[in-house]
Amino acid sequence: MRKQKGFTMVEIAIVLVIIGLLIGGVLKGREMITNAKLKRIERDHAGIVVATNTYQDRYAALPGDDDRADFRFLIYTDGINDPAPIDINGDGDGTIDGNWMGPVNSETSNFWKHLRAAGLIPGGGDDETQPSNAYGGQIGVRDGSLTLAGHVVVVGSVEGPIARLLENRFDDGSPATGRIQSDLTAALMDGFAVSSAGVNYDDASRYFMAFDL
Repeated sequence: MRKQKGFTMVEIAIVLVIIGLLIGGVLKGREMITNAKLKRIERDHAGIVVATNTYQDRYAALPGDDDRADFRFLIYTDGINDPAPIDINGDGDGTIDGNWMGPVNSETSNFWKHLRAAGLIPGGGDDETQPSNAYGGQIGVRDGSLTLAGHVVVVGSVEGPIARLLENRFDDGSPATGRIQSDLTAALMDGFAVSSAGVNYDDASRYFMAFDL
């Protein structure tokens, strides 16, 4: 009778090491992707804050609310002096009015036009397209949201684990309090007074996050 040859302990150990390396590589890759998305959200927020402050310093007005924007930038629908310049003015009352997702020609949508016309973010001055974040959700601005007073940057569709990381790094860890607040639904665009997200972030959910501007 032929003796069946099995694996030696050395061979088994080598296989286990290889499996361990593969699992470690996959986990490390996921960690790198998570970190990249986290950093992008941080950069997006920081970039909007810098662009807004630069605009204010340069023109003594808020982007979106600027009531002399069409005079400053003279944006035309076809790039020449005919027809008349596009009206991209705000009302100059010191508040960026409207909900964070528009509508068209509101101060919250003109916010992006003014920043682009001033060369502070990429694009043309007639472009009111909202930027998208690392998770495909939109980025917008509005005056006040949840229990936050003043202007905020809203980042949509952020995964629960990333939302928790952002909270723990920059705030108090709770979606309902502090300078970063979150909601589970797009109701955030209408400035709910109290967050429906509760006191803990859920890994399986996506959040609309409001940051101080």
